[in-house]
Amino acid sequence: MSGSIHVFDGHGGTDAACFVRKNLLKFIVEDMHFPTNVEKAIRGAFLKADHALADSHSLDNSSGTTALTALIFGRTLFIANAGDCRAVLGKRGRAVELSRDHKPTCKSEKIRIEKLGGTVFDGYLNGQLAVARALGDWHMKGPKGSISPLSAEPELQEIVLSEEDEFLIIGCDGLWDVMTSQCAVSIVRKELMQHNNPEKCSGELVQEALKRDSCDNLTVVVICFSSNPPPQIEIPRSRVRRSISLEGLHLLRGALDSNA
Repeated sequence: MSGSIHVFDGHGGTDAACFVRKNLLKFIVEDMHFPTNVEKAIRGAFLKADHALADSHSLDNSSGTTALTALIFGRTLFIANAGDCRAVLGKRGRAVELSRDHKPTCKSEKIRIEKLGGTVFDGYLNGQLAVARALGDWHMKGPKGSISPLSAEPELQEIVLSEEDEFLIIGCDGLWDVMTSQCAVSIVRKELMQHNNPEKCSGELVQEALKRDSCDNLTVVVICFSSNPPPQIEIPRSRVRRSISLEGLHLLRGALDSNA
């Protein structure tokens, strides 16, 4: 298995999101470190895309975008994220977050921002932007090559997929603003067991987010690692007096989290 999937959440217009969507994968595979050092290639591609936005005379320099990329090579999965999109792994009904939301209020991001001379006001970077990392937004960054509180550098995670790893959900903050990672995994797993259609699951997550009054952009992609639907999982009867599925426990936990 190999392939790539990306989610972008633009702001200040569509220029940055459209440009990065069109060019990011090309920048990755054309990087001198690809494929011997995929992490370096991804980092280089994000920065190259960011600098290309600065150099362009046809694109709005006040346009910006978050970016989340998932690359799969065999059983190796690379996740790169700059912004507040999120990647969540479904691991036999359990949600495993593979990215961190880069909100200005995130403790480590706030420390980084303030060390570089920026401020966080009312949850916004320099009182203007609701994310701490993004490509573009050159009206907020200093000269190209300088270190800015608004960073385009992605955080990366590499994992080797196991048989327990069933699917991946990647989505922008419009989903995660109204739904926990565990709730999303529980919904997807339940639906896959019924119809085994990841594209339909993506739509179902969007509809559920709308029912929960999501007020932001909604982009969701579900990627399955097997052509077979997830199996039913039961807690052994010898361990409990009443049989309850592990999926049921995860769904209940997700429901409680979403209502907290």
